[in-house]
Amino acid sequence: MSIDPTSVSFAPTAGLSYDPAEPIYWDPAALAGEVARAFEICNACRMCFKYCDSFPALFSFIDDRHGGEVQALTAGETAQVLDACFQCKLCEVQCPYTPRDGHPFQLDFPRLVHRHRGVARRGKGRTLRMRVLNDPDGAARLARASRGAANAMNRLRPFRILMEKAVGVHRDKLLPDFAAEPFDAWAEAAGHVRPEPGGEVVLFQTCFVQHNLPELGRDVLEVLARNGVDARVVKGLRCCGMPAWEQGDLASLRAQARVDLDLLLPFVERGAKVLVVNPTCSMMMRREWPHLLEGPDRERAARLAPAVQDVSEYLWSIREEPRFNVDFRSAPPGGRIAYHAPCHLRAQGVGFKGRDLLRKIPGVTIAATVMECCGHDGTYAMTVEGFAPSARIGQKAFHAMAAAEAEVWATDCPLAALQFQQHAGKRPLHPVTILARAYRGEGFGPGGGEGA
Repeated sequence: MSIDPTSVSFAPTAGLSYDPAEPIYWDPAALAGEVARAFEICNACRMCFKYCDSFPALFSFIDDRHGGEVQALTAGETAQVLDACFQCKLCEVQCPYTPRDGHPFQLDFPRLVHRHRGVARRGKGRTLRMRVLNDPDGAARLARASRGAANAMNRLRPFRILMEKAVGVHRDKLLPDFAAEPFDAWAEAAGHVRPEPGGEVVLFQTCFVQHNLPELGRDVLEVLARNGVDARVVKGLRCCGMPAWEQGDLASLRAQARVDLDLLLPFVERGAKVLVVNPTCSMMMRREWPHLLEGPDRERAARLAPAVQDVSEYLWSIREEPRFNVDFRSAPPGGRIAYHAPCHLRAQGVGFKGRDLLRKIPGVTIAATVMECCGHDGTYAMTVEGFAPSARIGQKAFHAMAAAEAEVWATDCPLAALQFQQHAGKRPLHPVTILARAYRGEGFGPGGGEGA
């Protein structure tokens, strides 16, 4: 039996809220009413059957267990549906009923999931896994203090089994190495950190570049310099907070964002743009901070958000200026590049400027633009429960990139690059790294499409 949509009100309940500053946001009964309404809408629509496991699970419960009755779902089934969401945001991108589109249903499924997790975690202490995964900066400090031992241990099977049992990080997950020197320390020694705020842009390098891939940050600064952009680096930036908020840890997100606002706003107030290397972080700063923070920080986040841009987005914006540098000295063999579009870049609706910039290299053809989710999605692919589903969900993306038969693969997301490296056998490069190599004339010989 199917639900008759005319017999169900899809209008928002009195418990509608996506704003943690509103008391009703934290009311479990109000949340339950909104979850039930969302499930009714999604059941009637079914457009989002192909993304994460949330929707297949929801539709299976409704059809196979409850004869089409959405309201018959149990508390355990409801939690299973919501817990399967890994915040790729693609359902919100495709949904026709969202606040972004001004629809009266005001449905934002990913934010409803965040609300569910925030309510579930409220008043509880952080687990060991949360302390490790929610604070990439803290984990990196400990790893760096080990003087390389952490990187070696991450490749030892007995240690990984122990880590899986203690922290819940899957024993088979490919983990990035920790750099011996953080990016901002290198940047300070190289003269990119100045005593006073200024410059045309300031870099938000993200915790991944800061601790795991500082060479990407160096590529970004090099490409900006080659295009006449006065770029600055500030020391002490923290994680954007997405790993914490994935687990409903709003307090940690707010504490991390407060530090970043303190450091970045003086640059913005002097007219600088904030260039972000990872789409997840730019999405957080543009779309999430202005409604997740509280008090004066919320107002400060609203002032910061318009200045936030993806690095490639900014470079594309100056492409018609005389300073835009087209003196490229090398290109991939055959000129074919396969490009993967990260989910969190799609969520921002700014286009794929990294891909478009690559076309500026003479002879380059984008052999494929792959829009499927790779399945990594923050810390989800690292976890015991998320590792296998993430690999399964990413299969379409893996196959599409391979089918392009391109020597070089590209993606704007460093974590997506790890996912492709592990499950597709080839690690994509960030578009800015490809630009840097083309400027230098390093060439792209065999294996030139692999990351370092």
